[in-house]
Amino acid sequence: MKSIFIVCLCFFSSTILAQADKILEPKLENIAWIAGHWKGEAFGGITEEIWSEPSGGSMMATFKLINDGSVSFYEIEIIREIENSLILQLKHFNHDLKGWETKDETIDFPLQKITASKVVFDGMTFEKVNTNEMNVYVDIHQKDGSIETVKFNYTK
Repeated sequence: MKSIFIVCLCFFSSTILAQADKILEPKLENIAWIAGHWKGEAFGGITEEIWSEPSGGSMMATFKLINDGSVSFYEIEIIREIENSLILQLKHFNHDLKGWETKDETIDFPLQKITASKVVFDGMTFEKVNTNEMNVYVDIHQKDGSIETVKFNYTK
């Protein structure tokens, strides 16, 4: 009896893990769990990121970092469907809305894969921890050519 229970437990565990790793189609409805008002801490300050529900072939977000009671910078982000895939694009702004990138320049993160709990772009990954928590991992290029991956832990 005990061995049957262990066999069943192993089977169900492997089935659940296989579903979590299954590659999903590059459609916005498969990443709709990102939508919401998220708050966390990073870069020594308070972070806030607000993602819209999918509509019109895109999702949009705003981000801000607050250090010592003042905004350090903002971002405007979009994820949009393009050529049977998704792309995440963003622009940075100082506290006074002066842009970091040139007028027509965006920072682009092409999609690599989607699973039930992860959206992996080239340089940025969203990881669903549960309904009210997610991690975002961002690769930040350093002046010396190295890449530092920064983890943003968010809760709703």
